[in-house]
Amino acid sequence: MTVPAFNTVAWFQVGTDAPAEARRFYGEMFGWNISVDPDVDGYDLINYPGSPEPVGGIQHNADASDNHAIFIVLVEDVDAACAETERLGGKVAVPTQSNQNGLRFAYLDDPSGNRFGVFTPPPAQG
Repeated sequence: MTVPAFNTVAWFQVGTDAPAEARRFYGEMFGWNISVDPDVDGYDLINYPGSPEPVGGIQHNADASDNHAIFIVLVEDVDAACAETERLGGKVAVPTQSNQNGLRFAYLDDPSGNRFGVFTPPPAQG
């Protein structure tokens, strides 16, 4: 598996209250392969054709008020990215969280209110 460089967009997410429609639309529009995430309920994984690793996801939302499209940047330290966002005039919209695999993430707003995410991957399994 190739690991993206730190401080690059390494994931994207589409949140929708119509996941079947999103799977159909993006699958037909771009030829993306979309499958159910076996580890997370209400989430699908997106692979580009020929790519063995997922590059994005579709989050199933309860209603349209949470629909979104967002880019997510790989960082070395999520908490440090949150602090730097605030220092530069942005805001922490969703503080650092971890999923069951140890992936850490947060959602931030730039000074104009544009939302983006930051994450660090789960620790390597030894």
